[in-house]
Amino acid sequence: MADKIKIEEQAHLDDVIIKIKDAEVKRQNEIKYAENEARSINGEFTSDVHINTTTYTGMIDTAMSVRQQQQMLAERETSWKNATSRLDILKKLENKPYFARLNIQEGNHKKETIYIGLGSFADRPEHFMVYDWRAPISSVYYDGGLGDVTYQTPDGDQTVDVSLKRQFVIDDGQIETIFDTDEAVGDQMLLDVLNDSADTKMKSIVTTIQKEQNQIIRDVKAELLFVQGAAGSGKTSAVLQRVAYLLYRYRGNLTASQVVLFSPNQLFNDYIDQVLPELGEQNMVQMTYFQYASRRLPNMQVETLQERFEEDNTTAKKHIQVLKNSLAFFNASMAYSEHLEQADMKFRDIKFNDEIFISKDKIKSIYYKYNENYHLRTRLEATRESLVKLLNRRIEAEAKLEWVEKAIQDMSKEQLNALYGDQDREFASGDKEMRFLTRTFVMRQFTSVHKAIVRNRFLNINSQYVNFLHNVPKYVNLSDYGVTLEEWQDDVADVVARLKTRQISMHDVTPYLYLFDRMTGKHGETDVRYVFIDEIQDYTAFQLAFLKEGFPRAKFTLLGDLNQAIFTKENSKSLLSELGHLFPADKTKVVQLTKSYRSTQQITDFTKEVLINGESVTSFNRQGDLPTITVDKNSDKLVQDLENQLAKNVDDHLTTAIIAKSLAECTALYNRLQADDVPVTLIKTENQRLAEGTIIVPAFLAKGLEFDAVVMWGASKANYHEEDERQLVYTICSRAMHRLNVYAEIELSPLFDHVSKALYILK
Repeated sequence: MADKIKIEEQAHLDDVIIKIKDAEVKRQNEIKYAENEARSINGEFTSDVHINTTTYTGMIDTAMSVRQQQQMLAERETSWKNATSRLDILKKLENKPYFARLNIQEGNHKKETIYIGLGSFADRPEHFMVYDWRAPISSVYYDGGLGDVTYQTPDGDQTVDVSLKRQFVIDDGQIETIFDTDEAVGDQMLLDVLNDSADTKMKSIVTTIQKEQNQIIRDVKAELLFVQGAAGSGKTSAVLQRVAYLLYRYRGNLTASQVVLFSPNQLFNDYIDQVLPELGEQNMVQMTYFQYASRRLPNMQVETLQERFEEDNTTAKKHIQVLKNSLAFFNASMAYSEHLEQADMKFRDIKFNDEIFISKDKIKSIYYKYNENYHLRTRLEATRESLVKLLNRRIEAEAKLEWVEKAIQDMSKEQLNALYGDQDREFASGDKEMRFLTRTFVMRQFTSVHKAIVRNRFLNINSQYVNFLHNVPKYVNLSDYGVTLEEWQDDVADVVARLKTRQISMHDVTPYLYLFDRMTGKHGETDVRYVFIDEIQDYTAFQLAFLKEGFPRAKFTLLGDLNQAIFTKENSKSLLSELGHLFPADKTKVVQLTKSYRSTQQITDFTKEVLINGESVTSFNRQGDLPTITVDKNSDKLVQDLENQLAKNVDDHLTTAIIAKSLAECTALYNRLQADDVPVTLIKTENQRLAEGTIIVPAFLAKGLEFDAVVMWGASKANYHEEDERQLVYTICSRAMHRLNVYAEIELSPLFDHVSKALYILK
């Protein structure tokens, strides 16, 4: 019976592939036709366009003729783009047209057989041989078992009776395996995919999307979709499929440039950059929060990811950081900015040739002369208008001075031509011509002053931010955060010292930018419609509030693992309640992904016991070796044991990531291995790309990545002894798919004390 089914399915597959190849030929012919037509139109441009500019009617005829040629070219370009896009999809479908089949019946209608693949294919109008995995009907495959299944369509809910759910593993046009299942995606198919080796690029997971992941992908109602997912639960993959789904569903109304993804580091951006192109979509805008902040502050050095991770803070500093990251601090900056409508706005002199052109006292008197109905944005606009008027009066007065006229008379012909520019040189009189020249000359002399006005350079943001910090105790009770007034004043002095050297910490950069936006009335980026934030547990409440105001029309999808907070530490636990203050409850959806698919059951069971009171994690039943812990009395023996393990990993064709706590540790180990001729790549910055083979990477760059084998290096008591490093240890270990080895010198970190000895092998 099984052989008969396979023969029948292979015959159907062969027929689909033949028709796909026929369609490819048609698309290629359409592309050639469009290219030839475009060349023909361009070649005949001069003969078909009649240029006549001697009369007004002639000019109109000429413009219409040019416009007609442009429209014809645009039509051919559209045809070319459509045919090229369709050909790309057909190429993707050629060897693996689909991965699933459904037999369904809707009401009394006849039974239908539906095949689901990476894209749609119809051999004739409305006769689909393959449905795109994002089509409404395809959600039946992911969401339900056999029997009645309801799915959403643009016209409302539809219910169908599913009598068969079949999955295929197809390679190069040949069916290798067939699974019939009553599950969304059968365990055997999942196992086949999960047993594959890791790669330097993330792969699409559309063949193995789980029911809970499909809810994430297809949600269109929530303004805030919060995905709390265990390490390896597929949350990042699901969200990338969500981007592809949204671009498909809102085709024509949503473009990739209107979707922004904030990722943990640039290395991760490189890792995921092939997922959407695999699905036939353009990549969305990808950036890190550091890049977002740095882009806004080009003349200031923002604290880097490495500096932030490796900074050694006192208890007082940690308490102050908690305060600066809080919603209370966000509310304080908002209250302070409202106060600026009455007083305390800081200005700087507008200078020309190192002399005061408009004093800051004059600017202040203008700014505060407007009544209370003028809020910050309108007040600033009115002030700019007044300053421009002052500049124009100065220009008019200066243009009448003798030195200006003399300067013009001494100009060369080339200088005069530049001064005239595009101006018609027919003047009513010589005096009017001279007035034009003198005014234009003075205006150009004062260009720097005009720029200073229109670009708000008379605002003193550094002084304003420091003034805000001095006033914080009026808005926030410092003792609620365990901070004394003296400690706060010391921190303000530290901020002042940093600003003088054009440096700013990540804890200050968000309130600094937010205050500037409030002062200038910045509206935010209203064209962005969807914002995705990965590793949300490492964001602060202030950052999230700032991003929500920065993208006011966007729906937000936040995903992360509260067990992996390596920057916000325990503060991540309050994240959900803080989000409740930012988004309406009735438009918020929380999805919990507890099952980890990345790692073997042995690795998952080991890593989750590192946690204490962590978010729940369940392992997928994929078997493998127990993790090992090696403790040696000296570094030479430890390195030798490591090299033996690396050799075994290479023999087993496993990619290995050695993850150490700091870049200094990574560099030291790299030098040791290089001296022993062990092939290894050191990842020093987030701007590098992942390499094949064995890599060494610091912990702060490993977020979101996965590897066949992971070595946790330097897991000693001396290196990991603080309780708030427990989540970091979990993050490192949970990168492993098939093999996990932990190495420590002299004494193992006490953070492993809670792990049952039955879950690992001690060497």
